[in-house]
Amino acid sequence: MTDAALATPETPLAREVKRRRTFAIISHPDAGKTTLTEKLLMFGGAIQLAGQVKAKGERRRTRSDWMAIERDRGISVVTSVMTFEYRDCVFNLLDTPGHEDFSEDTYRTLTAVDSAVMVIDAAKGIEARTRKLFEVCRLRDIPIVTFINKMDRESRDPFEILDEIETTLALDATPLTWPIGRGRDFAGTFELGSGRIRLVDGGDEAAGVGLEALGGLVSEHRLAEVTEELELAQGALKPFELASFREGHLTPVLFGSALRNFGVRDLLDALADLAPSPQGLDSDKRPVAAEEPRMTAFVFKVQANMDPNHRDRIAFVRLCSGKLTRGMKALQTRTSKTIGLHAPQFFFAQDRQLAEEAFAGDVVGIPNHGLLRIGDTLTDGENLSFLGVPSFAPEILRRVRLEDAMKAKKLKQALQEMAEEGVVQVFRPVDGSPALVGVVGPLQLDVMEGRLKAEYGLEVGFEQSQYSLARWVSAENKLDLAEFLNANRASTAEDLDGDPVLLTGSAFQMSRAQERWSKVKFTDVKDVRKVAA
Repeated sequence: MTDAALATPETPLAREVKRRRTFAIISHPDAGKTTLTEKLLMFGGAIQLAGQVKAKGERRRTRSDWMAIERDRGISVVTSVMTFEYRDCVFNLLDTPGHEDFSEDTYRTLTAVDSAVMVIDAAKGIEARTRKLFEVCRLRDIPIVTFINKMDRESRDPFEILDEIETTLALDATPLTWPIGRGRDFAGTFELGSGRIRLVDGGDEAAGVGLEALGGLVSEHRLAEVTEELELAQGALKPFELASFREGHLTPVLFGSALRNFGVRDLLDALADLAPSPQGLDSDKRPVAAEEPRMTAFVFKVQANMDPNHRDRIAFVRLCSGKLTRGMKALQTRTSKTIGLHAPQFFFAQDRQLAEEAFAGDVVGIPNHGLLRIGDTLTDGENLSFLGVPSFAPEILRRVRLEDAMKAKKLKQALQEMAEEGVVQVFRPVDGSPALVGVVGPLQLDVMEGRLKAEYGLEVGFEQSQYSLARWVSAENKLDLAEFLNANRASTAEDLDGDPVLLTGSAFQMSRAQERWSKVKFTDVKDVRKVAA
């Protein structure tokens, strides 16, 4: 018998999983990520007309940026989830915050994707934020497709940008397309594999094939330079290797202009052809394969009040294996409670629709009233937990000043809900003094202040705290930890989960505590999926 005859037939579930492409977009602020997101959705048929981010009035309300502060400042500060279909593939696009003050949200989101698109400004190259996000992708060996954006503006030499990717990120770069000119002379791209030429003003249709076709498409004074560049790109650059890309060692590179809708379809085609379908994940009990029939999933984000009219709370869930069916019951392994999945939803930014069924790789929203938390695992009965969603020690600690003391109870509830979302961290000192909020950057405080006013009707301000550092503390021996906590009662607090945290006013004080208490472990990263012993 032939190998084909002996091969196990592909199950319907495996076919659905194979269609999925779940990816995030990472970039430095202002590299054009939000614009690219809109154009991807437009090409995917999800929206008919993409509006310019910087436009005025209604056109400014970018589909993926729904919070008021995002519209006002033209930036993304929360993760949006958008599902659309293209070329028989189901794409789950996770649009991550570009601003560094929201890095924790981004890190968690990257635990829920199988690949990423790295957007680079053609004029600026790799910037600090891009480098940090790339390092997070590298920790998980996430395959990355690179999109060099804004080629229609003044830009750097393409060879220089590729060299920067290789030297700065230690990542092999293989262009799939090559720009024909740049800046005001940017005419289109040359597909290095097929030789197809696409022009900026010619839509998606090939204007010609092969270097010889350039003669009628490029001005005479540019022809020699463009031809030389293309010959060098074809002959000197590393050929594309799918295995190396899937292992996270090589990035395919495409050039274009998101604002002018150019190169976007090439990017979607590359994701459909090259990006991996959902991959298996490790749990505390065993590896979980995406094609397994039993449903497993984890919560990587919680967002409240996406629709202020409904005061709702949505847990964003990444399916890791099997199939979710509307109405099924799932085990929440953190609490051992069974919850009904009566209204799972697919998202297109603010718009949503009921998900009758979803498969491994899909991202769905589960409406709930505080039951689900970041890092929770859901299964169809098996008691396992996925690991690896991090919580980071804040870099800014503040006390919340409430203008109306009669609303203290409402503030406590609001802070609890925002901590469950991951918007801020809340630390409640064990000596009973007022709670502190912890954030990575000051913009988080602006978002928090705006949301408290808009969603809870609370006028607040922030005051300096005597503390500037927070570290989670633990010990192998419970008696050692108890002794430490008793001796440092005045400067310890509990986080949302009730885990102990040491607060200090300086790095010097923290290092002294670490020297004195050698049997206690101090950490600035906490895995929020680990169930407390």
